[in-house]
Amino acid sequence: MGPGHHDVLIPVAEPGRARTATPPGRRGRVAVWVAFAAVHAGLALLGVVVVPAEAFWDVDLYRWWAGSFLGFDEPRPVLDMPWVYPPGALAPVLLPGLVTVVSTPGYALAWSTMVTALDAVVVAALLRRGATTAALWWLAFLVALGPVALGRLDAVVVPLAALGLLAATGGRTAGATRWAAALLAAGAWVKVASGPLLLPVAAAARRPWRDVVLPAAAVSGAVVGTVLLLGGAPFSFLTTQTDRGMQAEAVAATPWVLGAALDGRTGVSYDDDLVTYEVSAPAAATAAGVLDVVLPVGLAVAAAGLVVARRRGAAAAVLLPSSLALTVWLVVANKVGSPQFVAWLAAPVVVALVAGAGRGVGPAWPRVAAALTLVVAALTQVVFPWGYSAFVAGDPLVTGALAVRNAGLHALLVLAVVAAVTEAVRAGTPAAPSTERTPAS
Repeated sequence: MGPGHHDVLIPVAEPGRARTATPPGRRGRVAVWVAFAAVHAGLALLGVVVVPAEAFWDVDLYRWWAGSFLGFDEPRPVLDMPWVYPPGALAPVLLPGLVTVVSTPGYALAWSTMVTALDAVVVAALLRRGATTAALWWLAFLVALGPVALGRLDAVVVPLAALGLLAATGGRTAGATRWAAALLAAGAWVKVASGPLLLPVAAAARRPWRDVVLPAAAVSGAVVGTVLLLGGAPFSFLTTQTDRGMQAEAVAATPWVLGAALDGRTGVSYDDDLVTYEVSAPAAATAAGVLDVVLPVGLAVAAAGLVVARRRGAAAAVLLPSSLALTVWLVVANKVGSPQFVAWLAAPVVVALVAGAGRGVGPAWPRVAAALTLVVAALTQVVFPWGYSAFVAGDPLVTGALAVRNAGLHALLVLAVVAAVTEAVRAGTPAAPSTERTPAS
């Protein structure tokens, strides 16, 4: 079998080569955890106390949903009405509600505590790999993105995706791959962002049906079965957003919002039902419809490329760059441009930093991607929450920041695709030295 068919997907270290990811000393670990506490306390303070209406508005909406569900007041999400999120999102929405559904600050604090606990698991996993730099990058990313990094459902999905990719790239057994598939599937039932990551994991797995498809199907069956037993509609989320237009922050909306900022030719309007701003132009509505087709087509093309990589024995080598490419594609080709989508980038980037460090003198793309992602996150925070009122009013500076952010996302997509192709060619070349290890018997 080719190297892409081992259960060990991407090793953290290789025999005979200098290991750059070394276990941090006690002082280094303490420094990371002190920074962790400061970052999460600061973000929680912003969201719960300083700017709750701007940064944590969605969290208060979660509180309302939790109150309806736990109080058996109709309409309850999923059970009595279609919901914008997959039904698995009820779990993180309801958990803080067990603390309170009456107090907005109380629920927000419980929510922040839950997210902080998930992030702590990720940081602990990174430190176990000796990836101090990656752990610090994770914290820097949270600071760059701002309070939205804590105050959205995506803050639950991203840690699950990171842990899934860590399991997929560091496991020595098929069990690690199954664990990765279960985590990614669980995340996808909260928000679909982690679902496409199952494609590169399956391509790199030795037995994809047994070790990826079956665990993911088991998680999906548990979620769907539970909702059906409760009398709900597990797939209502698939149709709730089909009629929405081009969100103002979407990458594809850049020409229209720039036009509005420069000469007022086109503006944005508020959608009361979706509680969001959309571009008010017929051409933008047409473009939104096109994106509904382009996005899944891009995923299909990526899946075909992964099949080719598997046949060439290069699936393991392209797991992380293709994971990043898929994630960026979900943002770039999306008619919904919510700022929290940028949080998705953290999972493949931080795991790429771990794998790159463990391979000694590895490729440069993880470091470039990490730097570019921090810039994208910081520009996103400039727009939301701090400059959002000015943005929807057509302020040229904030709109320009968004345009630069969107250009950065395009650059990140190109970088990820080029890295995936380069790694595939290198791994598929017979004369190239292998970077894979055969699992111990």
